Amino acid sequence: MSERLRLMAVHAHPDDESSKGAATMARYVNEGAEVLVVTLTGGERGSILNPAMDRPEIRENIGEVRRKEMAEARQILGVHQEFSGFVDSGLPEGDPLPPLPEGCFAVQPIEVASEPLVRSMRSFRPHVVLTYDEQGGYPHPDHIMTHKVSVEAFDAAGDPERYPGTGEPWQPLKLYYHVSFPRARFEAIAEAMETRGLENPFAEWLERMRERKWPQWEITTQVKCDGYFETRDRALIAHATQIDPNGVWFAAPLDVQSEAWPYEDYHLARSLVDTDVPESDLFAGVRETVRT
Repeated sequence: MSERLRLMAVHAHPDDESSKGAATMARYVNEGAEVLVVTLTGGERGSILNPAMDRPEIRENIGEVRRKEMAEARQILGVHQEFSGFVDSGLPEGDPLPPLPEGCFAVQPIEVASEPLVRSMRSFRPHVVLTYDEQGGYPHPDHIMTHKVSVEAFDAAGDPERYPGTGEPWQPLKLYYHVSFPRARFEAIAEAMETRGLENPFAEWLERMRERKWPQWEITTQVKCDGYFETRDRALIAHATQIDPNGVWFAAPLDVQSEAWPYEDYHLARSLVDTDVPESDLFAGVRETVRT
């Protein structure tokens, strides 16, 4: 019998797993893979982005509320999930930017911030790891730190001399970055909306992308997962403090999204197995290795 395939997705806050790669995870769970989401912080300093949830009792207990939201989302996606225990750094604003809060995740020494993830990798033994690029997908300090920690743990987990006391060494085989908001995807959806005589909900977003010359990693891997877009959206809505169900996330009908761009997109950053890009499977090259 072949070994069960295992996928680990490393995220900064509760809700990140549902906005980045959720349909991919749901597809692989349905196909029999084991999927673990590692959430590095509790999201305690996150803003409440859904006006209906912006109430005193929610603001006063935001950490507990976000954990409950995460529990509902992971059940919808069918994934395992664990918190690493770090405190959200918040998104600093102002010019100049204020210092980050003392003790928060983004100011931890890299060895301290990485140790729980190394422990998780050695325990769960993933074949494939998903994380953010060097800019964090967007420049939130926790997302940037998540990238650093993920790369550190990917390199260290298989080395018996590093991070002693965190379990038996295990070397993941592939590391991917999310390409969460490729401009081509939104252009394709906008074109499909306009063809149907529907208003383009992404006009302002696309204009900002063009003006700022939005940096973008090459898409090496597209996972067809439109059959799980509805599951993704239910997981997103479970994060009620962060997601407005009447917002732009849900402006394009699912059938339009499926027609225009039925994929979630990734950049293959590291591979220890033979694979040819472009890929259509995060486990390309891994399946063959696991079987043998």
